[in-house]
Amino acid sequence: MSAFRSVLHVDMDAFFASVEQQTYPFLRGKPIGVCGDPDGRTVVAAASYEAKRRGVKTAMTLPEARRLCPDIILVSGDPAKYVDTSVRILAIYARFTDLVEVFSIDEAFLDVTASCHLFGGAEAVAQSIKREIRTRFGLTCSVGIAPNKLLAKLASDMEKPDGLTIIKPESVPELMEKTPVEELCGIGCKTKAKLNALGIWTCAELGRYPQAQLVRLFGVIGHHLYKMGLGEDESPVQPYFHEPEAKSMGHSLTLDKDTKDMAVIKRHLLHLSEQVGRRLRKDSYAGRTVSLVLRYEDFSTVVRQHSLKEHLNDGCRIFEVALRLFDELYQPPRFVRLLGVSVSGLVRNVTQATLFSEERSDSLFSAADSVNDRYGEFSLARARVMAPVSGPRVISPSWRPGKTG
Repeated sequence: MSAFRSVLHVDMDAFFASVEQQTYPFLRGKPIGVCGDPDGRTVVAAASYEAKRRGVKTAMTLPEARRLCPDIILVSGDPAKYVDTSVRILAIYARFTDLVEVFSIDEAFLDVTASCHLFGGAEAVAQSIKREIRTRFGLTCSVGIAPNKLLAKLASDMEKPDGLTIIKPESVPELMEKTPVEELCGIGCKTKAKLNALGIWTCAELGRYPQAQLVRLFGVIGHHLYKMGLGEDESPVQPYFHEPEAKSMGHSLTLDKDTKDMAVIKRHLLHLSEQVGRRLRKDSYAGRTVSLVLRYEDFSTVVRQHSLKEHLNDGCRIFEVALRLFDELYQPPRFVRLLGVSVSGLVRNVTQATLFSEERSDSLFSAADSVNDRYGEFSLARARVMAPVSGPRVISPSWRPGKTG
């Protein structure tokens, strides 16, 4: 067995858009953009390569996408379909190794160090995966093979779409010399700007920069940045069935039209708070810190949070804190475009006291949640939530296998 790890990063090519093109053959070869409501105020969640070549990008507003590509076909997204396809693809990965880490709905890391010899080596594993995904689903993926997750992710981006790139241990120093720091996963625009201000433009320059100074400037992350500059990453591939504890749960909503109507705003806040509470209870969580995101019509965004002494997962109590935060943040008469509510500081299996006894309260929540699980979201809800709201336009901040709520 090799002294070096063999890690694959598999990245599905234009996943949402490609799934839609396979579902509807008349979309194949045409520029399409997957979004929420094509007639509403949403953004492009994914673009086909035909649209990408015209400049359309993820998170672009629909008017901007239409300006760049007037003939773009906008398709309403189908999350359940994408999750189902992703889970089926995960089953393919699991045939080659037990060490499969879900990075996102369309990306995964595979550590095949201990198993690739059974299939002819890491490259043979990658080719088999690509071939099976194309045969079964009509989809393509780009695969990177490297000694660690950092470099495997870098490699998978080098030849897209339908690429296969191998980074061998001996080629890492040369690669780091010519790779811009922003191409490494984890270095965003702000970190890039700070590094550039220090005269650090390539990964090799980052790896040669005094580690102590990086720690002084960036804190504990400075150690990690230094290692990244050397192309080193010791983080293990975490199997998806060993899911880490959630750090926060929340939902956000882009309103159908900007508003300063407090009755509408409060109703949406309560709606979001109840959804967060239901999601917390579903996974047996409660949290201490409630956060509110408020975005105005000009896209300026403000965030505020408040920590409590006790843990909570009751949507009504979450709403009370969220409304208080809104009152502190809101600048009348500005129009509101987006609202978001989240709860962090999570722990599992904590009960909470309410006007009812704890036991009765938990039983009521459990009964209501069971009804909603069976008949749909808000089939049973507080009277204040029953007022009609536009939607559904709620976006979960993260996706986890088997948990689409």
